[in-house]
Amino acid sequence: MDVFVIPVGSDRFELYYEQQIEETEPDADPASTGIIARFQRRFSELLREAEEHGDEEKDQTATSWTQRMQDRMMAWIARRVTEQRLLWNLRKQERVVAVHPSDTPFDVVLPRIQQSLQRDFERHRFWLVVDTIGLIASGALALLPGPNLIAYYFLFRVGGHWLSMRGASQGRRRVQWESRPCDPLNDLRAALVLPRRERYSRVQQIASTLHLRKLPTFFERVTAKKTG
Repeated sequence: MDVFVIPVGSDRFELYYEQQIEETEPDADPASTGIIARFQRRFSELLREAEEHGDEEKDQTATSWTQRMQDRMMAWIARRVTEQRLLWNLRKQERVVAVHPSDTPFDVVLPRIQQSLQRDFERHRFWLVVDTIGLIASGALALLPGPNLIAYYFLFRVGGHWLSMRGASQGRRRVQWESRPCDPLNDLRAALVLPRRERYSRVQQIASTLHLRKLPTFFERVTAKKTG
């Protein structure tokens, strides 16, 4: 598994992973019975529905309000799945290649990776507690007709946070990280000072070189957060 260490400032980095073969099942644990098993099955079904739907909202002018809201929910979930795939996939890894800018030594990069995973673990742990409370409270809406969109939302949030925590923990404690310097990543730091249109074009060229189709969108999002 390759994880790209993306420079988003002079000394700041973000971890990026782009899955080449889509997975619709985030967990392959043996089937069991009980409440937890039902939760896992429903979570997997929700992910399949979201990924089949895609991350673009459809033009639903002729459909019901409920259907439009459900499609928007599925598009939102599909986008969040893409964002969390890195941590989800780390759960099953023992050796991971850190693809990092060649002008930054690996002994500088590795502590940044560990710090990033620690922040992710703490963030997902906090929101797991919050969203678990929301999921329990949303059960009161089960008696209403139609799909319980609020429950779907919290179901995804709880499942996603749990998988992300496990991935962050695996990455910090058990994964053996290996170094692969990458010259094109050096150019991403240089692109930060370009005007937005030129920067996006340059990042697209770098992404094409690295065969990372979604990198330009990711780069724009994380650099906007850093400068916003």
